[in-house]
Amino acid sequence: MQEEMLQENKPLDPDLMFSQLEEKLRTSGHPVNMERIRAAYEMAKQAHAGQLRKDGSPYVTHCVAAADITVDLGLDEDSIVAALLHDVIEDTTLTHADIAHQFGVPVADIVEGVTKLTRVQYTSKEEEQMENLRKMLMAMAKDIRVILIKIADRLHNMRTMAYQTTEKQRAKSLETMEIYAPIAHRLGMQRAKWELEDLSLQYLDPAGYMEITKSLEEKLPMLEGFMSSMEKKIQDRLEALGIQATIYSRIKHVYSIYRKMYAQKLDIDGIFDLCAFRVIVDTIPDCYNVLGIIHDMFKPVPGRFKDYISTPKPNMYQSVHTTVIGTEGIPFEVQIRTWEMHHTAEYGIAAHWKYKMSDGGDAVRSGDEDKFAWVRRLLETQQESDAQDFFHDLKIDMFADEVFVFSPKGDVINLPAGATPIDFAYSIHSDVGNHMVGAKVNGRIVTYDYVLQNGDIVEIRTSKSAPGPSRDWLNIVKSGSARTKIKQWYKKERREENVIRGREMLEDELKHNGLSLDDVLDEEILAPILKRLSYTSTEDMYAAIGYGGITVGRVANRLRDEIKNAKPDRKTALDKVAAAAERREQNAKKEGKAVHGILVEGLDNCLIKFSRCCTPVPGDDIIGFITRGQGVSIHRKDCSNYQKSLANAENEGRWIRVSWARETTDSYVTTLTIASKDRSGLVMDIATVLNALNAKVRNLSSRNTGGNLALTVITLEVKNAAEVRYIMGRLQAIPAVTSVTRNGS
Repeated sequence: MQEEMLQENKPLDPDLMFSQLEEKLRTSGHPVNMERIRAAYEMAKQAHAGQLRKDGSPYVTHCVAAADITVDLGLDEDSIVAALLHDVIEDTTLTHADIAHQFGVPVADIVEGVTKLTRVQYTSKEEEQMENLRKMLMAMAKDIRVILIKIADRLHNMRTMAYQTTEKQRAKSLETMEIYAPIAHRLGMQRAKWELEDLSLQYLDPAGYMEITKSLEEKLPMLEGFMSSMEKKIQDRLEALGIQATIYSRIKHVYSIYRKMYAQKLDIDGIFDLCAFRVIVDTIPDCYNVLGIIHDMFKPVPGRFKDYISTPKPNMYQSVHTTVIGTEGIPFEVQIRTWEMHHTAEYGIAAHWKYKMSDGGDAVRSGDEDKFAWVRRLLETQQESDAQDFFHDLKIDMFADEVFVFSPKGDVINLPAGATPIDFAYSIHSDVGNHMVGAKVNGRIVTYDYVLQNGDIVEIRTSKSAPGPSRDWLNIVKSGSARTKIKQWYKKERREENVIRGREMLEDELKHNGLSLDDVLDEEILAPILKRLSYTSTEDMYAAIGYGGITVGRVANRLRDEIKNAKPDRKTALDKVAAAAERREQNAKKEGKAVHGILVEGLDNCLIKFSRCCTPVPGDDIIGFITRGQGVSIHRKDCSNYQKSLANAENEGRWIRVSWARETTDSYVTTLTIASKDRSGLVMDIATVLNALNAKVRNLSSRNTGGNLALTVITLEVKNAAEVRYIMGRLQAIPAVTSVTRNGS
């Protein structure tokens, strides 16, 4: 009825829609109080009086439609009431107290959670979306019905998106594809996920959507004939063997075909498994019996068998999947499951959401909490992230494909696809990750960046004397939870180091933007930035950059925007910054061509050689020495050879000013000397620290110098002086080490 009225461009009748909802509730057997639900409808109708949808229908029709979807999901009475009222706090004068007074605090809390969040002045639409998502997940952690109603709300909005502007259609569809469809997937709500994806694709790539739907319409008679034939063959065989089963067949949904076409660079004629069959039986043993029968009837495709019954997906999905080739040579997928598994696969967590109605409470049925505990775990590990990092990590933790690995005791651990042993260690416990010194996979020692595969048995080696996680691990780990735990360790253990590192990182980033740190250390510039980023001091901001709580690029961009958008009365201080930036730009134009990252004053494209006595790297203060026939030799200014040479009159005039280019991409060799007490296991501890840091070691040698003392010399490849200082600090923390110095100092 609703669809017919919309097609005829007639406004929807809310009373008619609600009477249809009442009839659905009566026939569905839902144990609900119809008077309470009608009271919620009347409240919503009165509150939204005079408000219209884009199609001209009264706004309350959207509320009834959302409630109708919650009934389809099998949700409880409070959810239906909340769905009817889900927009009243935002769009009308009704308050949380008004709803709580008539329908109870639980309903009011759900409505408040679903209500679109208060608009805050964000610097970008992306940031607003990220913060809204974070708050939505926090509401989910308190009551999962918040997101179930939110999905119902979005699903109806997508069904009626034709009435919106092209710009809004694309924006809402993109948001749906990036957030709502994956959340529906993570909650196991496959039916809602498929519809959200297909509706979004219709507006994001209308040409692609039309091409697929048109091709499917042309192939429909052939596909229907094939599916009917295969259904009958399977049904007859199972009945002959005395197995009770219900068989469904379907054509894969449009977005699934679209994604496969683009991933494999195929047209629709190149995709053969357009059909999928579902066999539903009564017991788990029957699932495996049917699997054997299907493989006896048709030839299975190697590598396409998946057992999600013995190893369920995190979203509770269970089925056995296999792909076989039919008698016509057409491959098709068969999913085998029990009725309980089928209900869970269709409705996900909503299928398990039952309340103790007898005592009027709203407690979750015992055992259901773990089905959405991942929401709380996700939020707990994201407390230290800024919105951008949170959104990035969320996409990985919630939406990425998964890999299943085993602990040595046989426990199944699911991780994002591409995860490493470090991710595995932190999934066990923070302490395991923080004290990790190595890993074995299937009995073999592997590197930290080894990509785990399904079925791997992973063993983590730990040590109480481990120096802790390396910053390089942040570039290796895949899961957001592991990344956050590493950041939390640095925030807690390395405050002073974080401040120094953060300042250096910001200084480098500003140089690339034509600014210096001194230029922006002005209260007029920094004060609004610190306030917006929620830091009380510049030092706190440096520390956050240092441990990864906020990206240096984001801070630099904020500083640049603050300068660009400054008000006229603040131009005095900012003009100095602009002038300094302009001077640097002019100087940059005068610079010659860098060789190995070195600019030589007055010379272009000359031969460059790095002295072995002091091995300079970017970030060091340097000086050049004009050699006879071998170009310019680069020394650190604290090099002992350079200091001695200054007293030699013969070398006067051969020292020349040099500098590092603004951007250096090469690796540079430097040498460190470690003085320590000689003890058993010293070299192993040094090697463990270097391995944990992912340091590129060219050479390592150690010798006893007598008197129970030892010297260890390490030659490394590094990017800059900041990396050298960091490595030296970690080596200095090794027990028995007395000093770590760079050669030539």
